[in-house]
Amino acid sequence: MILYDYWRSSAAYRVRIALNLKQVAYESIAVDLTQGAQRASEFLARNPQGLVPALAIDGAILTQSLAIIDYLDTAYPAPALLPADPVARAQVQAQALVIAADIHPIDNLRVLNQLTAQFGADQAARETWYAHWIIEGLTALEAMTADLPGPFLGGAAPNLADICLVPQLYNARRFAVPLDAWPRLVAADAAASAVPEIAAAHPDRVKPTAA
Repeated sequence: MILYDYWRSSAAYRVRIALNLKQVAYESIAVDLTQGAQRASEFLARNPQGLVPALAIDGAILTQSLAIIDYLDTAYPAPALLPADPVARAQVQAQALVIAADIHPIDNLRVLNQLTAQFGADQAARETWYAHWIIEGLTALEAMTADLPGPFLGGAAPNLADICLVPQLYNARRFAVPLDAWPRLVAADAAASAVPEIAAAHPDRVKPTAA
């Protein structure tokens, strides 16, 4: 199993967490997004979108982090990352999608670069944009999860929502977005980050020495 990865990609970070929680061995191959490696013909042959992560397994290439995690949760059932109950399952997926579908895509590096290329956004404007969507999304997620039992968003064990939350709060801290308004999310992130398998996926733990 080969994971085409970039150390700071939050989507790839999610997949590393899931692989570690499932205790699935894999080889990591770095795709340097800052150098445009994702647009090289060799990589586009694997993923025409030119995005990471991509997971090569059994002669197939899987793309899109949540689709990859769904595969892992089906192929390696323990520990389960989604509840069996249909309503609870849909609720957890909705929590995860607040991040993976609503915050992350419009804060992605290619979107930030397009803001600069098309509209002349400087670094301050890029950071304002980035923070706006984090604040909007995490404020909603805090309300959605405020009454759930802890310590994780998944209760006694981390679930798909936690897998999405940890990379997003890493990004929020990178951009100095204050976290005080989201105590439930901060507590869940702290609990998840203390899990060895999740800690091992942290960008600082997988960063290439030359990066």
